[in-house]
Amino acid sequence: MATLPAADADDADAVRATARRQRAFELISGLSGLALALFMWGHMLLVGSILTGERGFDWLATSLEDYTIAQPTVAIILVLFLVHAVFAARKIPAKLEERRRLAKLARGLNGPDAAGGPAHTESLLWIWQVRTGMVVLVLGSFHIILLGLDVFTPLFGEHAGIEAVTSMERVRAGLWLPYAILLVCVEFHASVGLYRLAVKWGVGQRLSRTVAHRVETVLLWFFLGLGALVLLVLAGVVPPPLGFLTAGGPA
Repeated sequence: MATLPAADADDADAVRATARRQRAFELISGLSGLALALFMWGHMLLVGSILTGERGFDWLATSLEDYTIAQPTVAIILVLFLVHAVFAARKIPAKLEERRRLAKLARGLNGPDAAGGPAHTESLLWIWQVRTGMVVLVLGSFHIILLGLDVFTPLFGEHAGIEAVTSMERVRAGLWLPYAILLVCVEFHASVGLYRLAVKWGVGQRLSRTVAHRVETVLLWFFLGLGALVLLVLAGVVPPPLGFLTAGGPA
């Protein structure tokens, strides 16, 4: 039986080791992204309690803090966020010249291809996922730190914990803009990320890419709409549409 020369065998071992390492990195990046996306949607539903008014928002926030759910969750999400950022950043162009090539490629994909057909949707989605990921890294870090300060310290309110009045005052004072940008970027990044994760790990064997893309689109617009409504209520632009549910409750 023929054997490879020692140098070729070493090269083959190195290639296999690199492949295993890259696969592990992809698993860590994908699983941490999945966990963050599921948390983000759950977080959106919880913040959506502001749609019932300040009373409903404060009751839910206080319950999560009293049962020691909010505190460890903030710490865990911060760790997951950092882990995902580190492993996902491997795909973000680090050099200016690489970013210029990425921008040039994006401009080319925005139009029809050489045959006059639509641009390569998959590649365009990846490019915008990278772009939104860089925005989420900055604004998401700010939001998690601010949330941690709310949960663990009385720095911004009368006591340690999340309060509707404090959150609304901050949004009305100008945080509505970065939060609006974060909302669009995180919803796009998460929905596209889950779509690409599903395709990458074989969900396409049960669902076609067309169906998976439709599911991703529905999730994107649903949470974008919910997030926009929540932000409008926090900013005081519209009254809580479900305020009647808590209007007669105890103070």
